[in-house]
Amino acid sequence: MIWFHLAVAIIFIIIGSRLGGVGVGLAGGAGCIVLAATGLHTKVAEDIPWTVIGIIMTVICAIAALQLAGGMDYLVHLTEVMLRKHPNHINYLAPLSTFLLSLLCGTGHTAYSVLPVIVEVAKEHKIRPSRPLSIAVVASQVAVASSPISAATLALVGVLEPLGVGYLKILAVTIPTTFIGCAVGAVVASHQGKDLEDDPVYQEREAKGLVSHNAAVGDTAWKPKRSAVPSLVAFLIALVVVVGYATISSEEVGVLSKPPMTSSAAIMLIMLTTAMIICMISHEDVKQLTTQATFRAGMSAAICILGLAWLGNMFVNNYMDVLTHAGASILHSAPWFLSVILYLAAPLMFSHAATTVAFMPVVAKIGVSPAVMLACYPAVANYYLLPNYPTTVAAMEMDDTGSTRVGRIVFNHPFVIPGTVSIVVTILLGAFGVPVVLG
Repeated sequence: MIWFHLAVAIIFIIIGSRLGGVGVGLAGGAGCIVLAATGLHTKVAEDIPWTVIGIIMTVICAIAALQLAGGMDYLVHLTEVMLRKHPNHINYLAPLSTFLLSLLCGTGHTAYSVLPVIVEVAKEHKIRPSRPLSIAVVASQVAVASSPISAATLALVGVLEPLGVGYLKILAVTIPTTFIGCAVGAVVASHQGKDLEDDPVYQEREAKGLVSHNAAVGDTAWKPKRSAVPSLVAFLIALVVVVGYATISSEEVGVLSKPPMTSSAAIMLIMLTTAMIICMISHEDVKQLTTQATFRAGMSAAICILGLAWLGNMFVNNYMDVLTHAGASILHSAPWFLSVILYLAAPLMFSHAATTVAFMPVVAKIGVSPAVMLACYPAVANYYLLPNYPTTVAAMEMDDTGSTRVGRIVFNHPFVIPGTVSIVVTILLGAFGVPVVLG
């Protein structure tokens, strides 16, 4: 029956990916019903990653409060000022900005507000928009794998901490390797495709009047909300507190021998408290928090993980012995094949955290080295292989020059090469860096 149940899981994952958005989670729940109806059992406490979902919900509350208070707009404004001040370096500054936004906020959805700025600045200076757009989208996703508050990072911590690899060591590896990987990807992206004025698609669209031209130098009269800067300061302080608590409560530092709560619990409580403080600072109607775009996107992600991870864990936990026996021989002989598995699974799972939760606990039980798991982990950021992820679609829709487009085959688009280079470089750096960090 294992092959039948595997087919059921795959079919519902495909159905979910076709539905898109929250449909991924809905299809996962439907798949669980079919698995249960055909003989498998589920335990809610074991099969649903409640901690990951809790982290997503609480972090998103803080980010939505930041958006409501104007702090997110202020961050985007600072990014726009930087890009317009140094337009000739946009191929490198664009991914830097989206990387930092995702690193701070724990979600790649922060890139949406920056993408139109990238397009306009590139067009104004006759730079092919697909170059900065492609790597900016990739960087926004790769950074999630190294964010101190992302659900994926905390999911990995939950797997590796019992194996002796704590929160701080994970960040010490993922932050520098993902940053350097994206930097190399930016170099590759900056040489991708013809120059804008030599692109026949652009020439055709320009001739038809389909390309808009905005000669504005940005809104110099724009003023942030009064609560924007204080709310942003409060959010940044919360990030410092999160990392600080993880530091003093870690076994490596040993300041707190008996910490009152785990790092995961600390993140959830600190983020809820931060959301409350920001709401008090902004004096905005708290009911408006749930109407923010970041809140809707984050809660959709929580539903996706609920259904998809439940489906995957239900299948895996019922066939753990079989999967352990089959996977152990492959991964023990070729442990780095894990990076390929994660790379191919991520576009279907539609979530860093869901991919991490679905595969890493199984890999740990098989006995794969924690060093290999940590080095391969950034492959969960491969959201660009299929051109159907929201930020990828948004980048293509916003680029009216036609330079950011899908070719005749589904994999022929500008995100693939710089994205793959970024992840390959990140994994290779991890292979060398992990032994140093872990000692």
